[in-house]
Amino acid sequence: MHTMNKKVIQKQNNAKDCLVCGIQNNAGLHAEFFELEDGTLIATATAKSEHQSYPNRVHGGIVSALLDETIGRAVNIAEPDAWGVTVELSVRFKKPVPYDVPLRVTGRITQNSRLLFAGEGELLLPDGSVAAAASGRFMKMKLSNIADFDAQGEDWAQHLRPEDPVEFDLPELGTD
Repeated sequence: MHTMNKKVIQKQNNAKDCLVCGIQNNAGLHAEFFELEDGTLIATATAKSEHQSYPNRVHGGIVSALLDETIGRAVNIAEPDAWGVTVELSVRFKKPVPYDVPLRVTGRITQNSRLLFAGEGELLLPDGSVAAAASGRFMKMKLSNIADFDAQGEDWAQHLRPEDPVEFDLPELGTD
């Protein structure tokens, strides 16, 4: 499998209570999102046993949620004030996703217009193989039209850590 190193440009904000990125959501995934130099967004997360369907397998809805949020957030790289609201999402499940292992999820924009955008992404297992792939369409909305919370306060903030990655080694698409 061919891989490429991609530099992190910046880390995106996390919410307080979101299922996917909520840092204070005890049942959540605590995903962190990093913008890469090539316009890709990458999320890191570790699902737990409470996210399972069958024993030792992450529920397909959780896999879909990770892909949905990562692709939907990718628009923020080029348009920081645009928020994606899912119109449709198609997920292809290729391999079981175990919990208690570090997962990486990629997302990138494939089409972008004034009101809508489309994107695609993959959920990668620790060995770099693709466990699930998704494509979707999203409506662009302003945050004030979606949620009622303080976007400049503790409900939505960047949480930098010394151990945050400065680059990711990602597989080249279509080579696995």
